[in-house]
Amino acid sequence: MLKITLMHYWFFAISCLMISFSTQAKTNAGTAVDLDGELQKWHTITLTFDGPETSEIAEDNPFVNYRLNVEFTHKKTGQQFLVPGYFAADGKSHNTGAISGNKWRVHFSPNEVGDWTWHASFRKGRFVAVSNLPLTGLTGEFMDNQKGKFHITPSTKKYPDFRARGRLEYINQPYLRLAESGEYFIKSGPDSPENLLAYIDFDGSFHNDKHNDDSIKTWKDHEKDWQKGDPSWQKGKGKGLIGAFNYLSAQGLNSVSFLTMNILGDDKNVFPYVDYTTYDRFDVSKLAQWEIAFEHAQSKGLFLHFKTQEVENQGLLDNGGLGLERKLYYRELIARFSHHLALNWNMGEENGEWSSWKATVPQTTNQRLSMAQYFHDHDPYKHHIVIHNGNFFHDLTGANSFYTGASLQTSQEDYSGVHSEVKQIRNWPVANGKPLAVSVDEPGHHKYNLPPDHIDPEHTLTRMNALWGALTAGAWGVEWYFGYGAPESDLSAQSWRSRELFWQQVKHALDFFKIIDVPYHQATNLDNVIVDSVDEKSGDKDASTPTWVLGVEEQFYIVYAQSLNKDIQLNLPMGKTDYSIQWYDPRQGGKLISGTIETIHIDEVKKEYWDKASRSIGKPPNNFDKDWVILLKRL
Repeated sequence: MLKITLMHYWFFAISCLMISFSTQAKTNAGTAVDLDGELQKWHTITLTFDGPETSEIAEDNPFVNYRLNVEFTHKKTGQQFLVPGYFAADGKSHNTGAISGNKWRVHFSPNEVGDWTWHASFRKGRFVAVSNLPLTGLTGEFMDNQKGKFHITPSTKKYPDFRARGRLEYINQPYLRLAESGEYFIKSGPDSPENLLAYIDFDGSFHNDKHNDDSIKTWKDHEKDWQKGDPSWQKGKGKGLIGAFNYLSAQGLNSVSFLTMNILGDDKNVFPYVDYTTYDRFDVSKLAQWEIAFEHAQSKGLFLHFKTQEVENQGLLDNGGLGLERKLYYRELIARFSHHLALNWNMGEENGEWSSWKATVPQTTNQRLSMAQYFHDHDPYKHHIVIHNGNFFHDLTGANSFYTGASLQTSQEDYSGVHSEVKQIRNWPVANGKPLAVSVDEPGHHKYNLPPDHIDPEHTLTRMNALWGALTAGAWGVEWYFGYGAPESDLSAQSWRSRELFWQQVKHALDFFKIIDVPYHQATNLDNVIVDSVDEKSGDKDASTPTWVLGVEEQFYIVYAQSLNKDIQLNLPMGKTDYSIQWYDPRQGGKLISGTIETIHIDEVKKEYWDKASRSIGKPPNNFDKDWVILLKRL
């Protein structure tokens, strides 16, 4: 009896092997595949395969029980990218709203010109979508083991399109760099509304599921910003949101922020799923429409801040752990959107156990670390990974952390804590070789924050303490939360024009870092070079108008002074050196101009116990009682 059993076993194994060889030969011949996109460096190349016919609601769940991966290899360098794919219904669901079909899709953004090859893997079986084993389950036939190639030429796009500038990369520095242009990137744009994607023109069950259905947005005010040739879907839908992105870009802003899942949260209308209570099936047509919007935003030079969850739902998927539901969610985000060039993944807004009120179980340190590691391991492009406080960032800086940034929230109505908190994080020792790039993504008090122009047309404290306070402390960006205590709030805002007077001041700050021609990405905070001074009106020492400095010793100093009523002096290193002094108006922008002193001369020889020379930077040409930015640059 035992011999018969073994004989049957080996016969079955050999038969399976023969079937496998037969299937492999069949799939090598290839199922139908379409290659779409401009075959240019940094552009999105899309492979769409004919695979098994299925649907969002099929009993054999296509999001769980199938896995499409494609490995792209650059022929000359050998560089490889393993890119996850996804079920795409009929391949045109953004227009048809289809939930079923036989199209399976992969997006890839090549970083080199020349010849590329691709090799598809398509597996099927229970839970194969979340397996890391190359040969998990069984062959899914169709495109499994199919191969192909294409040739990439340089991009023809122009600034501000990121395809002209390359992928935004974290390079173990506190500032991120664009791979093609080599420029370092400082971001700023709205952090509100967080429910940006609760948009009436997107497909989905959120329209009428009885969860805050009355808070869905139209973005109607921005329909006039849509331009001929811009994308839309389903016979003209999408013009409001596409126009809103046009508006931000036209204002000189370069980032936009949004939640991708706010089930149980403040709004409850944004999620990638087929409905509010199903977490293993995705709304194919809605996500295809998100992709159209994101692609347009990137073409307009807008960085994409993906906030993957908020405090209320941090424990919704797998009780905060990294199980089936969370892996599926992350895989779908990566498969559909990681090909975009300028983005970060935010693991959670106000994350961790820091409040006595809890809608779901708070995530632990290990869970917080595991989320970052998943994105590090599965995002083929290694995008910037951040998390928002809640819990501060102390438990995420060890050698086992894959976080590359801090998404900082502060809590003072006058933004007075922004500068010091950024300095604190920038000064932390680095255990994993990854200094945290800090962005202040919610400065100020959660109720007041950035009020609309008709309430605060000058935005003086916001400009001084939040914008310039962050930048001179070494932040690589600032995003602007609207709070909930004013009209056009964080949840209700449907027009970014409500803060247009402030967007002009943000543009002036971004412009400054473009024109100064110094390596600011090497800079650290140098507040200690300011000499104690006396206010000329009050006679008080260091009266409440702080002066902050960002720079590189002996090379350049970016000084931000909230008032010039006091004589500002800097302790500069001794040795024969000259520095030019130029002034910049953060309220009006424009060019660098001269003040009362154009050059500082340091003639003293450096001494053993006295190695600093105190020098006044002079006065601006006007408005001594206003804030100014001063650039000292070694000649």
